[in-house]
Amino acid sequence: MRKRADAGHTLLEFTIAVALGLIVIAGAITAYRSQRQALAYAIDAARIQEAGVNALTLIGEQIQMAGFTSADDTAALTGPPLFGCAAGRPTGTGASLTCEALSNRSDGIAVRYRADGESTWLATNGQATDCLGQAIGASAEEVLNRFHAKASSSTGEPELYCEGTGKIGTAQPLVEGVERLRLRYWIPGATQALDAAALPRERWDAVVAVDLCVLVRGAALSRRVRYVDCDGASLIASDGRARQAFWRHVVLRNAPGAQS
Repeated sequence: MRKRADAGHTLLEFTIAVALGLIVIAGAITAYRSQRQALAYAIDAARIQEAGVNALTLIGEQIQMAGFTSADDTAALTGPPLFGCAAGRPTGTGASLTCEALSNRSDGIAVRYRADGESTWLATNGQATDCLGQAIGASAEEVLNRFHAKASSSTGEPELYCEGTGKIGTAQPLVEGVERLRLRYWIPGATQALDAAALPRERWDAVVAVDLCVLVRGAALSRRVRYVDCDGASLIASDGRARQAFWRHVVLRNAPGAQS
């Protein structure tokens, strides 16, 4: 009888020990998953931040250069320093730009200025370069860089694209994750910034500043995240991806009457 009691007592202790061990293991797995998830969210947030800052910097620097010509240059540019499209991208010839609609309703912008060693980095052959670092050709007198955002045909991920004078008709990606551009334009005497669609073609020469916004999309992490878009609307992402909008007010340095 005593041996049986001792055996039962040992089995009970073993059962309790196994149960406690399982609880500890389950807690460790939960903590690991939680930490891994938190790390994934932090990495995604950092990538969104980096993409937004890079996009604002690249486009903003170009907008600041719009209309630039050297002091001893007497030839006029072949078109306005800026030309924008609402829910579309600039296409057509350099002197007569038009707009092509984009399904994501992202805005587009074309920036024009005289290209030389001061306004651009020089290529290895000494020629001025466009937004992609491409030499624009010895005979070119100005650079025309066109920006828009769309989904990549190969990966499906949204990207910021630029088409430069160095290879007209071929846009190349610059920043991954940029889902939408939103641009509004300031002209002298205006009480608020105007959409590209509200700006008459003959008034593009009068633009002195641009309100630029880029909306960046993160990775698919199966979460519902609230964000504020480029129009100031508070939305909830339904596709499991975080989003963040980045804003910048950019003054044209070479526009008459522009003030920072």
